[in-house]
Amino acid sequence: MQPQVEPGQTPGTDSLPQAPQEPLRHLLGLEHLSAEQIVQILDLAAQMKAVNSRRIKKLPTLRGVTVLTFFVENSTRTRMSFELAAKRLSADTMSFTASSSSLAKGETLIDTARNLEAMGPDIVIIRHSCSGAPALLARTVNCGIVNAGDGSHEHPTQGLLDIFTLRERLGDLRGKKVAIVGDIAHSRVARSNIFGLQKLGADVHVAGPATMLPPAIEQLGCTAWPRVEPAMEGADAIMMLRIQRERQGNDLIPSSHEYHRFFGLDERRLRLAKPGALVMHPGPMNRGVEIAPEVADGDQSVILQQVENGVAVRMAVLYLVAASRGLEPQG
Repeated sequence: MQPQVEPGQTPGTDSLPQAPQEPLRHLLGLEHLSAEQIVQILDLAAQMKAVNSRRIKKLPTLRGVTVLTFFVENSTRTRMSFELAAKRLSADTMSFTASSSSLAKGETLIDTARNLEAMGPDIVIIRHSCSGAPALLARTVNCGIVNAGDGSHEHPTQGLLDIFTLRERLGDLRGKKVAIVGDIAHSRVARSNIFGLQKLGADVHVAGPATMLPPAIEQLGCTAWPRVEPAMEGADAIMMLRIQRERQGNDLIPSSHEYHRFFGLDERRLRLAKPGALVMHPGPMNRGVEIAPEVADGDQSVILQQVENGVAVRMAVLYLVAASRGLEPQG
């Protein structure tokens, strides 16, 4: 499945790889991907990022392929990033919003999905509040399914773009200490990063209030702390997470002020990490709660680079899912 590109363009973008030996027919999470599959996505994303730096940011790779964004939860960065990624690969795109659909009238997810499938999309990108919704669709419809976040389960493309950003700045991640701090219990981003980073050899530490640390989190292979200081000490990168109040039955902290005092990332705590340690956040940020404004906007922050890299990573995922399903470019 070779895309056509203009002669003389950025080296490496005119010879994208064939479908992987382990086909990526869906992307439901990082837990069950091999390290080799993750690296292939990241390497291809680097080539896609080169395309995004060109004046004409377009490949005809997915011409004739229809990509549907099926978002049952609100989104800004993820939705726009996927739509832009699909358009830069020349795919036809359709957009689905739950609030203006028959889901709001009581139609089931499966019935909605089967009706959408009847319209002929090739790849469906789904965000849903229920963990396991993308896996359910993958068993139900014949389209490629890409998980854009399901409940508190996983957010695989966010994990991939975070890992891409770390790899871009730190190189080989083996032995690198990455601290993930905040509402771990309700964070699908944390789970995808834990799975993906460990497969590439990183030393992952998580920290947060005891009410926000799942009891069995260390069974995933990370080190858990009820205080932020030991997690941040000597870290190569610190990833802050927001408090996901929409997934909590009750408030798990006394106040936002208290949370920032004991768990927020400020300049004093940042000095615990290695000099030049990267500051990350998947967004949206709550300034003055999990992260101080001067840190979010400081020289060590790569938050906007994460957003930029999201387009390239999602281009790579869409390409590989299409290639694994034998969707050949047209013309």
